[in-house]
Formats: sequence, structure tokens, C-alpha cells
Amino acid sequence: MASNAIEVSRLVKKFGSFTAVNGISFKVREGEIFGLLGPNGAGKTTTISMIATILSHTSGSIELYGVDVLRAKDAARQLIGIVFQDPSLDDELTAWENLDFHARLYSVKENKRKIISDVLELVGLGDKADKQVKTFSGGMKRRLEIARGFIHKPRVLFLDEPTLGLDPQTRRNIWEYIRKLNREHRLTIILTTHYLEEADMLCDRIAIIDHGRIIRTGTPEALKTSLGGDVVRIGTDKKKKLYRLLKGRSFVKSIKESHDGLEISTEDGSRVIPVIAKVADSNNIRIDYTTMKRPSLEDVFISLTGRDIREEGADSDAQWRHFGGRK
Repeated sequence: MASNAIEVSRLVKKFGSFTAVNGISFKVREGEIFGLLGPNGAGKTTTISMIATILSHTSGSIELYGVDVLRAKDAARQLIGIVFQDPSLDDELTAWENLDFHARLYSVKENKRKIISDVLELVGLGDKADKQVKTFSGGMKRRLEIARGFIHKPRVLFLDEPTLGLDPQTRRNIWEYIRKLNREHRLTIILTTHYLEEADMLCDRIAIIDHGRIIRTGTPEALKTSLGGDVVRIGTDKKKKLYRLLKGRSFVKSIKESHDGLEISTEDGSRVIPVIAKVADSNNIRIDYTTMKRPSLEDVFISLTGRDIREEGADSDAQWRHFGGRK
């Protein structure tokens, strides 16, 4: 059995009276791609900032390959690489110069030129080594940042919203480079994302996080299977009335209000839809549309939280800044 690369126990982070991370615990196995999935403000960035020693934690414990992050920050930092959510490259330098500067910071001396060449090839930028970063597209810059995070051969790579703001095709290309790093170097990767497709496609396991708490952890498939059956969506302007009429019925496993209707988990959607239509008709409720599909990660999130992942709250990093950057 693989050993654990990361062990987090009862982790708490407070900014003044605001609790950004509220007693979370999880383990990440060596060589795993582990995702923290949740909306902005859920506490994802704050969590990995504490694990990566950027923020101190209020209470709890963090270990990286057995190294206590609180007591041995320098030792922990030798084990990690990080790609920040916000761009942090020097646009006036070339791709090579950006990597060379980072390699010097990490005291990479032996075979430095080969290492830089290799990581540029790894992310498909071998022919762009001497180009200034200001000439790069957003996707190229993101790939260079991933290369920079890996230049010193860390055992754990943190990716904070790695494809934020990129177009769908570029996002998929970035996913391929992330998979390649993980597969070829057995690199443990922990990433934050609010893109459901990204979590589903990339992660071996996912922790769904909301309001600073982890509410469910599992493989993408296990999380989707946990809902069981079908998800029936009903569009109606009388969703509260229909909700009351359907809640508690034997065929309803779970029922949630959405922005324009209801979402119902049931064993056999094709059998249930006519029953719902009959209930609505007999109570003078107009149904605008009905759809049925197998559960997705979005359905899992809505089932667990009662809201859509796109409903965003205040970013916990904004709270950090609000309190004057106090750690």
C-alpha cells in the first residue's frame, strides 16, 4: 500500500473573527492527484497555503512525508513546488531566464541546463526558451509556471486553480501536462478547482469543501454513484409548492430547489416523471420542462450543499487581505 504524502488533521485557520478553514482532516496518498473542489470562498486556497507553509495555521496539524510543517518549515519547503492562482512570472525575462532564476533560488546546480531544457520540453515549450514571457499566451504562461514549480524536482506539487480563466481547449492541454507529470514522475499533486469537469477528469480522489469544511471525500465515480439512480430536473415557477407536494414520497430519494425548479434523485426517472406531471397537473402547477440524466459531480455538490457550485461567496484570501495580511 502506498504511503501518505500529506496528512492533515483538524486544521483550522481564522482571520480575526472569520473562520476560513474549520477543522478539516484528510490524507493524500503518494503519487495521487487529489482535488479540493468547491466554490470561491470555500477555503481551498487557504488550505493549500497552510500546507505549503505560506500561511501559518490557527490549530491542527500538517505533515508532509512525516515532516511537521509547523515545526520544520524549511524541511517541508524542500519537498514542495507550488503554482499560484495569480500569475507570478517576470514578463520581461525569457522562459529560460525565469526558470534559471527559480533554479538558483532552490540551489539547483548539478545539470541545471539539462534540467531546465527537460522541464521546458515536458510542458511543450522547448522551442520557446529564448522568447520573452510577455509574448506568451495565457496557456503558455500557465505551462511555464507548472515547469517552474517542478524545476527542483519536488515530491508534492500544489496547483491552485491551474486553469482559471483559460479557454476550454487550453484547459484540456494543461490537464494533459498535469497527467504527464503525475504519471512519469510519480508526482503527488494536490489541486484546487471549482471546475467540476476538471475535478472529474484529473483527480484520483476529491474532497468537496464548502464554508471551510470538507463535507465528502471519494473518487469521482464513487461520489457520483453515491446518489444512485437518476436525476430528474423539473422547471416550474411554483417550485416551493411542488417541493412540498413531492417531499417525503417513496420514489424521492432526495429533492433540492434549483434556480428555476427542482432537482430530484430517484431510482427510475422514466417511471417517476409521469407521476410528477400528474401531481403538478392536479395542483394547477405548470411544468416548463423536464430532463433526466445520470448523476454528475454537480448533482453531488447540490445534493450535499443545497446550492450550485457557481454561487460564489467572499474569497477567503480576500478575508486575509481584509485583516491586514495577518497570518
